[in-house]
Parts: sequence; C-alpha cells; structure tokens
Amino acid sequence: MTFDKFTLRDLQKEAARVLASSGGFGNHELVQFNKLAHHDSHVWYKAVIAWYVEQHGDLPSKIGPGQSVKLLLDTVDDI
Repeated sequence: MTFDKFTLRDLQKEAARVLASSGGFGNHELVQFNKLAHHDSHVWYKAVIAWYVEQHGDLPSKIGPGQSVKLLLDTVDDI
C-alpha cells in the first residue's frame, strides 16, 4: 500500500484506529514499529498502518476491528 496521498492527519487517524482496536499493544509489541521509524513519526504511522493492512487486508477505517473505532475528533478536519 502506498501512502503518498495521505495527509499527516489521515496517517494519525488511521494509526490511532489500529492502536485503539488492538487492545493488546504494549511496549513489546510497539518495539517492532519503533525500530522501523527511528524517531520519524510519519514512518511510524505508516509502519503501524501497513502492519494492520497486512493482517486485515485494508485500512482500519474500512475493515476489521479498526472500522468500529470512533475517534473523538472524527468530525474535526483541522485542529
């Protein structure tokens, strides 16, 4: 999956859905993404989303447990 057309906010929201839907992410699980990102949040968001897509077949907003996550600021486009 390519993330070229995703805004930073889109990446944040999709990654938040992954983390909120997983229920089992602790430090041990998050290490796999931290190793890929090297203090780059954009890369970290993409790694989290890519992992979810690999597990479920599409974005968290479209399929799987992430689809049922309602974000507090879903209706706010610009913060």
